[in-house]
Amino acid sequence: MVLAALLRLYTVNVVAAVSPSPFIYHRNVSSTGQNGGALGWVREAVRVRGFLGALQYYCAGLLEVLRDLTPERRRSRYGDIEYDFDHGVDTTWATVSLRTRLRELLSGGQYQPTEPELFDRILQNVPVDADGYTFIDLGSGKGRTLLMASDYPFRRIIGIELLAELDAIARENIARYQSENQMCFAVESHVGDAREFRFPADPTVLYLFNPFPEHVLRTVLDNLRESLRASPRPVFVVYHNPLHERVFAGCDWLHPVVRTSQFAIYRADRRS
Repeated sequence: MVLAALLRLYTVNVVAAVSPSPFIYHRNVSSTGQNGGALGWVREAVRVRGFLGALQYYCAGLLEVLRDLTPERRRSRYGDIEYDFDHGVDTTWATVSLRTRLRELLSGGQYQPTEPELFDRILQNVPVDADGYTFIDLGSGKGRTLLMASDYPFRRIIGIELLAELDAIARENIARYQSENQMCFAVESHVGDAREFRFPADPTVLYLFNPFPEHVLRTVLDNLRESLRASPRPVFVVYHNPLHERVFAGCDWLHPVVRTSQFAIYRADRRS
């Protein structure tokens, strides 16, 4: 019954009004397409997990969403709001609407911004200078990671987000961002399925904050490997909150550089 109710309420995509962006459009990003709707996400969950597995997953996720509505949990969600006050943006998880939370549940992901101090520590552990590298965040949500990355001298910064409503907020944040430390101004956010993203043939730092289920992660890494075969180049993969680290363990072309309980950094073979 829970699954049926969710299907009735959320089988239609949210159409977000996005203001024109002053930033470069990365044309290799596909739209969400037919798999972007809630019904497509549910069908995929059933295909991958089986009917009972998908039902169990959605019921457990719905319980978590309901817990987040309690006064105590709602108050705790504002613990990351300081960054937004400092920079005049909206990147906190606290203001994600219930409708979006349910769409996140159906799609298999959940937006959660990276803590600024942890992000700086992660980049300090990447064994290359940002200069000359492209920073890519797959599952970029409201774009906080994109903004934080712009305080480093990356060549350009690209974010890909599945949900159009979060991508719209990210674009607004990019336009409003205020920081005396900003060093990269070629910042882009686009709506699209990470599995359809074509990696640019640039030296890359790829950032993944556990943004999607294991089967999607496998496809994304397979695509990255094919891209490296076509255009050998230096690539580092940052995996924050390494819930599916076994996927990386099965990729002999990815070599761990740093491993902690919070994140892992991998160096990719140039000729995979």
